[in-house]
Formats: sequence, structure tokens, C-alpha cells
Amino acid sequence: MNDATHSTAEALRAALAGLLDGLPPSQAAQAVDRLIANYRGTTPTDAPLLRDRSDVAAYAAYRMPATFEAVRAALEALADAAPYWEPASQLDVGGGTGAAVWAAEAVWEQRPGTAPDGSEGGTPRTTTVLDWAAPALDLGRELAAGSHAVGPRTAEWRRARIGGALKLPEADLVTVSYVLKELTERDRAALVDETARAGQAVVIVEPGTPDGYLRIIEARDQLIAAGLRVVAPCPHSGRCPIEQGTDWCHFAARVSRSSLHRQVKGGSLPYEDEKFSYVAAVRFDAPPVDALPVTARVIRKPQIRKGQVLLDLCTVDDGLLRTIVAKRQGPLYRAARDTAWGDAWPPDTD
Repeated sequence: MNDATHSTAEALRAALAGLLDGLPPSQAAQAVDRLIANYRGTTPTDAPLLRDRSDVAAYAAYRMPATFEAVRAALEALADAAPYWEPASQLDVGGGTGAAVWAAEAVWEQRPGTAPDGSEGGTPRTTTVLDWAAPALDLGRELAAGSHAVGPRTAEWRRARIGGALKLPEADLVTVSYVLKELTERDRAALVDETARAGQAVVIVEPGTPDGYLRIIEARDQLIAAGLRVVAPCPHSGRCPIEQGTDWCHFAARVSRSSLHRQVKGGSLPYEDEKFSYVAAVRFDAPPVDALPVTARVIRKPQIRKGQVLLDLCTVDDGLLRTIVAKRQGPLYRAARDTAWGDAWPPDTD
């Protein structure tokens, strides 16, 4: 985690710290239990899951840190693939309390870089959050108001029904996180098509479950059909080499557990791993994306054994591939030991 990510994560935790003051712990836990049941359900809803402030406060305290870390990881992969590009505008669809806005702040706040033409990055970003739950938007605005994080603090929080009829304004970056599950199949397809039309870059995140992965694959196919190019996690825009029904592509982000997390889940560890699936695709086809081509990505947790590291990869040329990096390979072996699930491979050693 770089300094910018750490700073923004700390700012988010500080904003969330007093959120449940005055709400009895048992009531907060009950609200979280109900939301988890809806979240894990199989029936799409035609109404917001977050009904009032207690629902939203429980959701934000329990789910917002995990959503932040998952979306941050997906956006970091996009930023690695396009190191000289950064969004001047972000549209967060179904953004609720704004976790994806905080994630974009963490990725690009202190990542200016220098473009090939010599110009500096660090462009101020205009941000719009769309959601159909007014209590979520109100709380998102409240959380951001007292923060140093510019993106969340200056965001426009706009109520809109998220569905097939939604028309989006154009934006450099369109984010859609943990939303597709709440929609019917027809509305999902229409929304993804609309994000492809509106965004120069589109990042969609879903739970790291078999059905979440299938929604990502469907969205991926639509984005490609609309003329976008996949830059993460896949190292190509070809057919996914995973045979559906036998496995699924997902990743993990480490999340610090709050006291509410420990109370609801009955766990003692200070952290948990958020499993997620995602796709990042871009419309632009210029040197910024091609500057650091990704030829493979680590799609499982690396296995470190005596004198060797086993990496399961999704590759451009060979599909799914397991490679063994031995200690005798020196710098490559040391890089393999430091490689994490979801990283590009081989690493940039320049």
C-alpha cells in the first residue's frame, strides 16, 4: 500500500469511526445481518436495499472498507496498465456512500507521473455519484464533507434510478461496483452497454463468487463488443480460458476489521480478505496503455515452497499456465516471492 492509499484509507476510517454512535450495537448487528441476507440472495430487487439512516450507517461501517479495498485494487490494475493516463472525471454508478470515489482518490491522488510529451499528471477530478437510495447519498456526502480527500469532498451526489432506462453523462472513468447483482438480466445488459458508451475507461467489480464471476464475464463480453479493450485483470481481450462451471476468476483484498466486523462475524482476527471479480476496459488505444504491456497475471495465491515459487497465470499466448520459478533464477525468484495474487507477471525490473 503506497502513501496515498494509506492516507486515504486512514481518512475513510476516521470518517467512519463515529458513524454508529448512538446506535445500539445489537441494532447495528441486526441491520448488518439483514443486509447480508439480501446481499447474498438470488432475487434482484426493484427497490433500494438501504432504506434509512440506520441501514446506511450499518452498511457503511460494515461494507464500505471492503468495497473500497476491492475497487482500489481494480483501479490500481487499470493505473498500472495506463501509467500516463488519469481520469479528469469519474462517474460512479450505484455508488451509494461513495467507496469507489474514495478508491479513485487513493489511486490517483499522489500518482501524477510524467506523460511521454513531458506534461505532468495530477489533473483535478470532477466526480459524480449516482444512486437511487437517498439515505446512502446523504451519508456519503456527510462522510466526505469533513475529509481532506478532494475527490469525495467535491463530488456531486445525485439521485437516479439505476436500471436499464438510465442515461449516463460521458466521463473519463465509469465505475460500477457491487451493483449488477441487484438488477434483472435485461437491466444489467442495458446498464453495461450504457457504461461502454459513456466511459473512456470502465471498471466493474462484483463479489468473488461463481455467479459474480459470470456477471463479470457477461459484462466483459459486452464491453469488448462495444469496442473497448480489456486491460485488467485479463492480459488479453480474447475468450476467457476458464471453463465455466469448473472454476472462476477472482482475487482478494486485505481489509482491516472494525469492532462491528468482529461482533457480527464472531471473529478475532484484525483483518479479513474480501474476494472480488472485476474487469477494467478502455476505449483509448494509445501508447499510455501499451507502455507497460501485461503478458500474464497471477490468478491464484502464489505457493512458496523450499527453493521455488509456483505461480498460476492467465497468459496472452498459452491460456492458463502454471510456472515454477526456482531459486537459481536469482532476481526473478526474489520477484516471485514478492509477487501477490492479482499482480502482473513478469514484473517490470527496469
